[in-house]
Amino acid sequence: MFFFLLNLALTDLGSILTTVPKAMHNSLWDTRNISYTGCAAQVFLVVFCAITEFSLLTIMSYDRYVSICKPLHYGTLLGSRACAHMAAAAWASAFLYSLMHTANTFSLPLCHGNALGQFFCEIPQILKLSCLHSYLRELGLLTPPSISSPSLDLALSVLYSVVPPALNPLIYSLRNQELKAAVRRLMTVWF
Repeated sequence: MFFFLLNLALTDLGSILTTVPKAMHNSLWDTRNISYTGCAAQVFLVVFCAITEFSLLTIMSYDRYVSICKPLHYGTLLGSRACAHMAAAAWASAFLYSLMHTANTFSLPLCHGNALGQFFCEIPQILKLSCLHSYLRELGLLTPPSISSPSLDLALSVLYSVVPPALNPLIYSLRNQELKAAVRRLMTVWF
């Protein structure tokens, strides 16, 4: 379990390092520029980290299932070699998926300008700039097209791209007794 938690923490770190530094740079220097290749790299890394995290969470649920339902077979079913292979498969499949996803998104011609209304390059925002009717591509790759306001889109982007990766390391480490005691002391001081 701790091996998978390490992998999960690395994906969360990757998620934060993909979007937040550029957003901080843009806000500090009062600019909103990002190169086309930088945008493509950011899309690739966001999708890569998200798919890796989903895959690892699925593997971790299987790990917990085996440890609870088949405890006597745990060592033979999920040894260190099997865990390493499953983690490697999660990273490799996420790499291939995000590569195809990014290539598909950036193969569209853009004719509605090149200004995104977000703090990072996000696929639905890029699809809005496309010349072609991209509903079928968007439906095949994501959720339905965004029909909400730009400010709601921005709030939702922050909610799913910054908050979970920032809070997950704290949540993962709550199994640590020393950290639990420190959080309790902190809570008693505040309340």
